[in-house]
Amino acid sequence: MPSQLLATKSIDKLISESEQPEHRLKKTLGPWSLTALGIGAIIGSGIFVLTGTAAAGEHFEVPSLLHAQVMDLIVSLVRHGTISGVIMHGRPPAGPAIAISFLLVAVACSFAGLCYAELASMIPIAGSAYTYSYATLGEIFAWIIGWDLILEYAVSNVAVAVGFAGYLKAQLAQFGLVLPDAWSSPVWASGKWTGAYFNLPGFLVVFVLTILLVRGVRESAETNNIMVAVKVGAILVFLVVGGMLVRTPNWVPFAPSGFGGIVTGGAIIFFTYIGFDSVSTAAEEARLPQKDIPFGIIVSLIVCTVLYVGVALVLLGMMRYSTFGSGAAAEAPVAYALKELGAHPVFRTIIIIGALTGMLSSLLVFQYGQTRIWFAMSRDGLLPRVFSAVHKRFKTPHWSTWIAGFAVGIPSGLVDIGDAADLSNIGTLFAFVLVSLGVIFLRRMQPGRPRAFRVPLVPWFPLMAVVLCGGLMTGLTVITWIRFFVWLGIGLVIYIFYSRRHSEFASN
Repeated sequence: MPSQLLATKSIDKLISESEQPEHRLKKTLGPWSLTALGIGAIIGSGIFVLTGTAAAGEHFEVPSLLHAQVMDLIVSLVRHGTISGVIMHGRPPAGPAIAISFLLVAVACSFAGLCYAELASMIPIAGSAYTYSYATLGEIFAWIIGWDLILEYAVSNVAVAVGFAGYLKAQLAQFGLVLPDAWSSPVWASGKWTGAYFNLPGFLVVFVLTILLVRGVRESAETNNIMVAVKVGAILVFLVVGGMLVRTPNWVPFAPSGFGGIVTGGAIIFFTYIGFDSVSTAAEEARLPQKDIPFGIIVSLIVCTVLYVGVALVLLGMMRYSTFGSGAAAEAPVAYALKELGAHPVFRTIIIIGALTGMLSSLLVFQYGQTRIWFAMSRDGLLPRVFSAVHKRFKTPHWSTWIAGFAVGIPSGLVDIGDAADLSNIGTLFAFVLVSLGVIFLRRMQPGRPRAFRVPLVPWFPLMAVVLCGGLMTGLTVITWIRFFVWLGIGLVIYIFYSRRHSEFASN
């Protein structure tokens, strides 16, 4: 048992297994399709919604220790020896300095992105951080990160699907098409029953995307390329139109809560950067993964950071940050600012279309990434073999795709887990930490193995990723950490009673 926990899988064996006919995926993706996958995953509804929320801060009506940030608890304990003075009723506003938050998070993600790029160039296999951990840290770490990634993708996609349904419902109502609440609202939201029967739009959007993913990765990528072009175009329109409405006094004070507010804002908007790691899940379907995966990761991060910073500066120059604290301004800050400042309805329509396509492309890419991780875990025996079955015609993991579709679609029709969205943040940050450590371990264990892309200044750059991502984790709340450990506990039980018995190392 102890030896199995730390058993690593040979990189050469991982690559040879991916070439077996019954598990072989079709290689169709080029560098720009991979870049579009990254942009499609990163830029979702967050750029149109979370920018205003993070700038204005958050307030919880009922103060609770569960809502306190772990960083605040640690600082209070170190300085005062007690946690009684910790502010537990919300998160301070970042103000226009949310643009700096976007930059800081981009730096943290860039260090981690370089680590992903190196490992993806060496291990061009589906599974992303799960596969990298199996090759560098051992089976138990691979299981933990694989189970963790299930949480990241599933929770974020349920949240996005519910958000898409709500946003679509609100926009249709403006055109006189009112969807009945009983069939277009979550059954359970904000800790209580809503009286609805099922959120049909939330389920249907996941179902349609599942059909597309089963049909083939090329078709999915082409659809994603179109959606990425639409939403990037919408963002550029906002930057031009909104830029003409900027009033510089709205940028004062630039950082109303100081550096603490900037860090807190970073913890909130980190959700918007989740997704560049999805590029690495496509490694097995890339034509030249050693070169194209690093290109897709790095370019998608650069493009998205420029767009995020631009939107933040323009939006918070149009209206004062405190405007976006609640109500319609908090729910759709970009559309609200354009409407209040008298922008032409055509421009508001473009933003609405951009927001909807942004959510759709995020759903598509995350559903894609989820199935490839399950595929890799199943091929290694840690999940049932059905997850790695490949369709004879479409060359996609069809059973894995259908299971993922219903695993996300049904909860999307039943619950609103918006308050648990931070679970995606902590899960992703944890994956970044392990991948960064994996680069250091592999440099020591196999220094001579060819690397098409190399992280500079190892171990310092990977260690910077560990420190920065770990710091962002402390900006999350106590309840998020509790939920995370509960999820890991459930995963360990499954590993002990199923996965370790079916692993190829089980007989060792």
